[in-house]
Amino acid sequence: MAFAFSGFEGFEKRLELHFFCDDPAMLQLGLRKLDFDCIQQTLQEVQCTVVSAVGNSYFDAYVLSESSLFVYPTKIIIKTCGTTQLLKSMTPLIFYAHTHLGLTLSSCRYTRGTFIFPLSQPFPHTSFNDEVTYIEATLPPNLCFRKASIMPSKSSSHAWHVFTATTDSHALYHHNYTLEICMTDLDPLLAGKFFRRPGDGRSGDSAGREMTELTGIDGINPHALVCDFAFDPCGYSMNGMDGEWYSTIHVTPEEGYSYASFECVGSRSSDVDVVHVLRKVVQIFRPGTMSVSTTSLGNEVWRKVAGAVEPMGMKLRSCAMDQFPDSGSVVFQTFSPLRRKSGH
Repeated sequence: MAFAFSGFEGFEKRLELHFFCDDPAMLQLGLRKLDFDCIQQTLQEVQCTVVSAVGNSYFDAYVLSESSLFVYPTKIIIKTCGTTQLLKSMTPLIFYAHTHLGLTLSSCRYTRGTFIFPLSQPFPHTSFNDEVTYIEATLPPNLCFRKASIMPSKSSSHAWHVFTATTDSHALYHHNYTLEICMTDLDPLLAGKFFRRPGDGRSGDSAGREMTELTGIDGINPHALVCDFAFDPCGYSMNGMDGEWYSTIHVTPEEGYSYASFECVGSRSSDVDVVHVLRKVVQIFRPGTMSVSTTSLGNEVWRKVAGAVEPMGMKLRSCAMDQFPDSGSVVFQTFSPLRRKSGH
């Protein structure tokens, strides 16, 4: 992972694009038919590369030098950290999907937390206003139902930035939930497990597998196929695949700006135990601050969050809710420990 002058920016930017096509045959593989060259050229614009990849019958998952990419037949999720220029992926992705595959963009969602080092971010990530202006200029005009919002918390250093756009204000493309967890000020002993031993002579895949087992990450969802990678000298990424659902973790363990994220997608009918997942994540990282953003059509998932993590010593500090044209409700909750870390 490349370092910004002021320290590595752990907080990711996340972009989700949905497409449609009138030809049912094309939708069987859809975006998964994109040439790898097209994916590489898109990532070159963003300034990151593929380090590991795995696929199943539902989607393809790529671990990137800065976070992750997921490609389904009709949607792409790309999530990048550091000083990457994520939004520069929009133009090539929309172009390749349309010219190579006959797919048309139908919805767009962009989310991120509050950067630790905002002054290190390149354009268009210099401010949320700049990001929204850039997205709106890039989107085709038929995505006319648009909304941008900064969801606050009690802390000025934690806010959730959301932009959505869709062709139909009543269309809900996400018949599932997305859980995005951002954690800072990780327990130093636990964060230390994401440093490699100097000169270990191992591949990133091999060292990543050891970190997955050593930290208990493999216990978050024991059914998932895990594709993991350890960076040198430190840092970790993993993608998990469980049928059509993915999970992903990214860790920047350096003290002073330590950060970890966990994201998963599921449905109310899926077997993923949200309470178990949340408790395992808190147990693995013991963060000083944690935010949980839940995007879903109903209340079932976000209402479980506080009840899951408060028995782990985390206290709910704020909760904000908003509605978005293509996503249903977004609920942004922040937590910090009941006691200072010295009291652990």
